[in-house]
Amino acid sequence: MTPNAATFRPPSELAAMTTDDNIRLLAAKRWRVAIVLTAAMIVNYFGFIALIAYDKPLMATMVTRGLTLGILLGALVIVVSWILTWIYVRWANTHYDAELRRVGAGYEAQARQAEHEGSA
Repeated sequence: MTPNAATFRPPSELAAMTTDDNIRLLAAKRWRVAIVLTAAMIVNYFGFIALIAYDKPLMATMVTRGLTLGILLGALVIVVSWILTWIYVRWANTHYDAELRRVGAGYEAQARQAEHEGSA
């Protein structure tokens, strides 16, 4: 059985499709991480704002002399935002950047191969 023109792809085009698929998968992973971290930040921030708006007596509760629960939770919102940023940076440096370099190396190899085949 011979492949017809509609289904036949030269090997270099198949490799490009695989690399493009890898980029799509990598972009999808990045979006998933970004959505999860964004949702965590929204819950953190708007949860704090909701407490301010709807439970002022709770926020006015004294934790210690000169420190209310509202001030403590406000500082915690800032610390949590730093932690979420650190999580993203760590993920990007350890997973995303390494995978991006691997996919980029695949593109470079394809370009060299196409250049070599073109000069032959």
